[in-house]
Amino acid sequence: MATISKKLGQNIKKIRTSKGMSQGDICRALDMDRSYMSAIENGKKNITISQLERLAQALGVSVDKLLK
Repeated sequence: MATISKKLGQNIKKIRTSKGMSQGDICRALDMDRSYMSAIENGKKNITISQLERLAQALGVSVDKLLK
């Protein structure tokens, strides 16, 4: 069973790539370091609720879609 962080990271990556966005695109939109974004997508870093909301907004999806 995947951890919540791992599942969240997989969802973020899947949604980001389905929209044709690179990690760089998201990082520029959120003023976030690309290595940090990579660690989130790989389930190695936890993300705050406010970062999660900003990320969902940048991806054009709801927060609950990222968490499913």
